[in-house]
Amino acid sequence: MDYNAYFASELTRLKDEGNYRVFADLERHRGQYPAATWRGDGGERDVTIWCSNDYLGMGQHPVVIEAMHGALDSYGAGAGGTRNISGTTHAHVLLERELAGLHGKEDALLFTSGYVSNWAALGTLASKVPGMVVLSDALNHASMIEGIRHSRAKCVVWKHNDLSDLEAKLQALPVDAPKMIAFESVYSMDGDIAPIREICDLAERYGAMTYLDEVHAVGLYGPRGGGVAEREGLMDRLTVIEGTLGKAFGVVGGYIAASRELCDFVRSFASGFIFTTALPPAVAAGAAASIRHLKTSSAERERQQQVVAEVRARLDAIGIPHLPNPSHIIPVMVGDPVKCKFISDMLLRDYGIYIQPINYPTVPKGTERLRITPSPVHSPEDVNRLIGALSDLWRQCELARRPMAAQ
Repeated sequence: MDYNAYFASELTRLKDEGNYRVFADLERHRGQYPAATWRGDGGERDVTIWCSNDYLGMGQHPVVIEAMHGALDSYGAGAGGTRNISGTTHAHVLLERELAGLHGKEDALLFTSGYVSNWAALGTLASKVPGMVVLSDALNHASMIEGIRHSRAKCVVWKHNDLSDLEAKLQALPVDAPKMIAFESVYSMDGDIAPIREICDLAERYGAMTYLDEVHAVGLYGPRGGGVAEREGLMDRLTVIEGTLGKAFGVVGGYIAASRELCDFVRSFASGFIFTTALPPAVAAGAAASIRHLKTSSAERERQQQVVAEVRARLDAIGIPHLPNPSHIIPVMVGDPVKCKFISDMLLRDYGIYIQPINYPTVPKGTERLRITPSPVHSPEDVNRLIGALSDLWRQCELARRPMAAQ
């Protein structure tokens, strides 16, 4: 078999379908986010980023930068290896304390990414608890799906955010079977939010654990940034809260927060924790500083909500279709992979606006979109340029607008 020829043919197919992914060569400017430099075939140009998961701009915040510089000077660059072999840097201990306190849990456990924390924690819990059945929301993230698959435990998929279907699936299981309901708070592609309270009610009624992924909510919701569960006063009813340090907290890493026994159990059995080099101490210190700041400052969250509302209203005014939802994520619907890629390319090349196209398999075919994530550091001028550019390109591509818009 000519392996390279096969690889090339599959890549050509992706390109023909409009689903080939191109990574933009970007250089963010410290202290000037969302400004960045893009390096393309035609040279360099200044651009504005509109699709980052650094939702609050904390990756550029002076408090975070200062903490990372201090830790680098104190500890050096790396952690020295796995925590199992090389020991735990004190910065990791302090960060886990911050995370446990943020979620009102006894303990927390750090991982190298949110993907790994889901894969390792779900995979370990589902495989090590005898007879465990995992009830997984149909739109759960790939990391959750992979963790459940890796466990080889029985998995029952329930319709997205459908409480009736979840209860029917719970009722069909043996009363004494160990069960775990795995779901997210904010779903990152459509921006909808799970009915957490009602899911907890069902979990308690049927004796199930709950595993809540809050990666797109921590830092953003709740009076201290503890996520949607904190905002709704539900953290104490959840068995495991999983989160990331790589989105609203602006750094990198993942974690779970739970009881002391559960965290110790995962620490002791999860290969994705035991055999992985620990996060650099400077990253841990930066994350802890970000969490501490957002526990006491609501200014970033309030400003972000204002910009989100403004962008939604401006899109409505010109008829650009976007999915309504109660979160900070604005999915602008294109519905065609080639046009979605074309609009993304033109935004970058002609308008200096970076929004990555979201095509299959990330979203179902026919629902291709531009995923916009307004931040507190986007200015009114940034918003004006975005809306003007989208209006121009919608006209060029002859895409439908909402009929209620004032043209």
